[in-house]
Amino acid sequence: MPYVKGKKVNPFYLSRSWKDKRLEILERDNYECVMCKAEGRVTTRNDAILEIDHIQELDDYPELALVDGNLRTLCRSCHNKRHGRFGFTQQKNKWAEDESWD
Repeated sequence: MPYVKGKKVNPFYLSRSWKDKRLEILERDNYECVMCKAEGRVTTRNDAILEIDHIQELDDYPELALVDGNLRTLCRSCHNKRHGRFGFTQQKNKWAEDESWD
């Protein structure tokens, strides 16, 4: 597995297909965090680092890795909350159950 800045990185995230899809999803979501937006806040690339979240996890559903309906833009804070990182408690993914896959 390759390393970037001393951290192990899934080779998928270094692929051209992922980099292209990432930009596509950022544009689709108007460079805004969709979770913040759902809560009535506006968080854009001017306010925070934006990341692309796999609604159904990449490790569990590799076939959905590049499916638009499985991807959404989150600010780093919401992404960390979603995954229970850095002291955030993990939240149930309320959108995952309602998604229809492309």
